[in-house]
Amino acid sequence: MKKPRVAATKSRPVEASAGDVEAIVTGVHGDPFAILGVQETAGGFVARCFVPNAETATAHALDGRELGVLQRRDNRGFFEGVVDIAERQPLRYHLGNQGGDWWVTDPYSFGPVLGPMDDYYIAEGSHLRLFDKLGAHLIDHEGASGFNFAVWAPNAKRVSVVGEFNDWDGRRHSMRNRKDTGIWEIFIPDLGPGKAYKFEIVGAQGVLVPLKADPYADRSELRPATASITAAPLSHEWGDDAHRAYWRKANLRREPISIYEVHAGSWQRHEDGSFLSWDEMADRLIPYVNETGFTHIEFLPISEHPFDPSWGYQTTGLFAPTARFGEPEGFARFVDGAHRAGIGVILDWVPAHFPVDSHGLEHFDGTALYEHADPRQGFHPDWNTAIYNFGRREVVSFLVNNALYWAEKFHIDGLRVDAVASMLYLDYSRKEGEWIPNREGGRENLDAVSFLQRMNKELYGHHPGVMTIAEESTSWPKVSQPVYEGGLGFGFKWNMGFMHDTLEYLSREPVHRKFHHNELTFGLLYAFSENFVLPLSHDEVVHGKGTLLTKMAGDDWQKFANLRAYYAFMWGYPGKKLLFMGQEFAQRNEWSEARSLDWGELQHPPHRGVQALVRDLNYLYRSRPALHARDCEPEGFSWLMADEAETSVYAWVRTAPEGNPVAVISNFTPVPRKGYRLPLPATGRWREIINSDAKDYGGSGMGNAGAVEARREDGGAIFAEVTLPPLATIMLELDVGQGG
Repeated sequence: MKKPRVAATKSRPVEASAGDVEAIVTGVHGDPFAILGVQETAGGFVARCFVPNAETATAHALDGRELGVLQRRDNRGFFEGVVDIAERQPLRYHLGNQGGDWWVTDPYSFGPVLGPMDDYYIAEGSHLRLFDKLGAHLIDHEGASGFNFAVWAPNAKRVSVVGEFNDWDGRRHSMRNRKDTGIWEIFIPDLGPGKAYKFEIVGAQGVLVPLKADPYADRSELRPATASITAAPLSHEWGDDAHRAYWRKANLRREPISIYEVHAGSWQRHEDGSFLSWDEMADRLIPYVNETGFTHIEFLPISEHPFDPSWGYQTTGLFAPTARFGEPEGFARFVDGAHRAGIGVILDWVPAHFPVDSHGLEHFDGTALYEHADPRQGFHPDWNTAIYNFGRREVVSFLVNNALYWAEKFHIDGLRVDAVASMLYLDYSRKEGEWIPNREGGRENLDAVSFLQRMNKELYGHHPGVMTIAEESTSWPKVSQPVYEGGLGFGFKWNMGFMHDTLEYLSREPVHRKFHHNELTFGLLYAFSENFVLPLSHDEVVHGKGTLLTKMAGDDWQKFANLRAYYAFMWGYPGKKLLFMGQEFAQRNEWSEARSLDWGELQHPPHRGVQALVRDLNYLYRSRPALHARDCEPEGFSWLMADEAETSVYAWVRTAPEGNPVAVISNFTPVPRKGYRLPLPATGRWREIINSDAKDYGGSGMGNAGAVEARREDGGAIFAEVTLPPLATIMLELDVGQGG
């Protein structure tokens, strides 16, 4: 028997359950994207939104076409209704209450921005463009413009973007959880640049974590405020192609590298004590560095940090140039201006530790995420900071991406990596029982070693010409040798031994120096074991240590003479050079981050003399291949006199295939020595190319009338009779076409 036909009826769209509605409006729903936005049901498409304080809602397409009226399911602002669409699409809502009406584009009606390949590389730990994916980025997406937010918080129950744009209400922009990677993301349409935001995170135990700044934010509020700021893509038209092309092709070990270390907040300030902007700094600092002859500026950390006296070494925003000096574009203009003037820019970089400020990385998602949970591994007793968990691939990716970020986005020429020794040793600054051995039972932090090698490989591989410099104070082997040879992969290492030994020697009264002669010769036993930078850094002029001038022995005249002799000794010594700001004019007072350098001292001739000497030393160093081209190779150095302890005289010769040999002679006593027999490697006229005792520098003016003559004596030895001024260093260069 044939069954009768039944007319088809359209089923009723499925309403959100009361439990889902309650979870949305109370901010505890685990997957708001499954409820809000456009949802397909058996009876067609429905739209749902949660907008507190709204009383009416109408759904529209992005082009303005009305698609349906939504009903208020919950007086706290939950709306739901059928929409007249054939497929999923973004929606806008026209909302109203007794106070008026407004429009909102629905973030939950947009699809995800990150894709499966992002998930794959993030999970693998090999994603090298995280700074373009995580954080906040202004994009066009599915017909709308706005910011996409993404953050890593794998143990969170909920993560929301909060800011003034949503009344800091964590229920409004709860994010999508990409569970395979622990990344949370949301696209917020119509949001523009310049908006403060943070992440509101509900931890694994259901407890709210203190509001967190964005780890990948590229702009932050000015302290004491701590929010991140939405920023448009960096807008700067670079003009430094020639500078970058030169350094890409250069052999850095054989280039003159003379570094002026600067704390941007205290080099100079306005008369009212306020900071210079990046543009004001560029107008003053770049010409000054150009005039004094340094090849590079090295900034103490400029990443965002909450506490001025940390000097930037306790950073909470690794990707954000600090707001103290203006917007990020200002820093880009500074770097570009330096490059156009032929000056490189190096940044101090701090991957060793981070502060425990509540808005930072500490217990980011309610768990020890970026740091180790065990304080024997994760807490630094010296600095009251947290130590990165270098065994976690996401943490390594975060740090590696940050190194790449500064090189790519801001064209920096190098990273000086702070506190490397604290990273390499598990027992660094710890007593027995306060540290955990590695998997082989040793004290080496194998995860940190692997991270440093990875960072150096990626940075040198993607940005040839960019250098890395390790502040490493121990005898760890092969710090500045390639990874493929078992090294850490750094380009250079600070020579802390040189700094310590030379300052110790020069603090002694000259009458006692003959008993400590080896303090200046010992360093040559290891001078070529690494690619060294000779650092006279900020660490030597703070915390009651005095200044380089006050460290010198003797009365005031002798202090200046010792310092001038020391600088010339150092510029003639193998290794790249670094001098902290203020020491180029022999500042008397200790440096303080809270005020400008004592520029008024340049009114006095002794200070002007030291500045003139540093300028001339930099010129000589750059113009004489013998003084720089073999800085890292033993073939470029030979002792002329190494054991003259009784007279405290040191002499050596620097050579390079491309230039004439230069002899460096230091007399570290106040006794002038006329007719001093100096062995030299070649006969002929040797010009005196610098004399730290010259009157122009504040000295006595004793010297060699411009040149000396070296003659071969019976027996074949070559000597010249020279005048060695008191407490002075001279340099002699073999004349072109002369010698034998």
